[in-house]
Amino acid sequence: MSIRLLATDLDGTLLTSRRTISERSAAAMAAAATAGIRVVWATARAQHSVRNLAVDSGFRGYAVAANGAVLIDLTDGEATIFDVQAMAPDVAGTAIEQVRTLFPGTVFAVVGPTRFIADPAYAALCVYADHHRDPLTMEMSDTASLDDEPIVKVVARQAYIPSVDLFRQVAQAGIPGVTPTHSGAPYVEMAAEGVSKASGLARLCDAWDIDPTEVAACGDAINDLPMLEWAGLALCPANGSPDALAAADHILATNDDDGVARYLEVLVDAAG
Repeated sequence: MSIRLLATDLDGTLLTSRRTISERSAAAMAAAATAGIRVVWATARAQHSVRNLAVDSGFRGYAVAANGAVLIDLTDGEATIFDVQAMAPDVAGTAIEQVRTLFPGTVFAVVGPTRFIADPAYAALCVYADHHRDPLTMEMSDTASLDDEPIVKVVARQAYIPSVDLFRQVAQAGIPGVTPTHSGAPYVEMAAEGVSKASGLARLCDAWDIDPTEVAACGDAINDLPMLEWAGLALCPANGSPDALAAADHILATNDDDGVARYLEVLVDAAG
């Protein structure tokens, strides 16, 4: 089958190392849309940073955000959330307590579709680039709840354990009710059990009558592995992590060399 949809991660994949979308990438995504090829962003990012990138690049498509827990419609220039896969508050609270017991000193943030609430100790470890939020203005609380919207992620970090090591230990511990993952950022993310970029893409493709064999997915990190395994064609930029490179069917040029754009240009040319 031909490729009808390209799902691409953002950081480390579509974005340059300066966290921008190049003019070539913006043009390639627009050309793909004109050719009838859907482009879907699949990211750990939240609504606000997805919206800002879409505005800056002129992207008018859909995004699988929060590692699959939130689906966003960007087609009208807004960032409309239309689907949320939530984590039950008791599951989130139990997961926090179990991780804290297993790894003393771990600090947490609780994330909703639009809100981000951090332990003060979590915010103290952050810089702006971690969550595209100013740590000094983060909403802070030491309780694991959101009173007006569902929880989509719990984020955990340690001052003394590298985040990839913490991820592997949390995954090995088998915390009930959650799916842990790692994006290469200095923290571990936990969504509801079964929620991933692959599950978010599957929900979109079911609505659009697109078979997984008609999907190419591109990503560079551990949190991309479920969608790389689910899609008919797995792609990874040459700068990807060892895990993502090992899962790829094809290796693209690096993110700074417009690897995703180059692949889209080939698809557009093939579409005539």
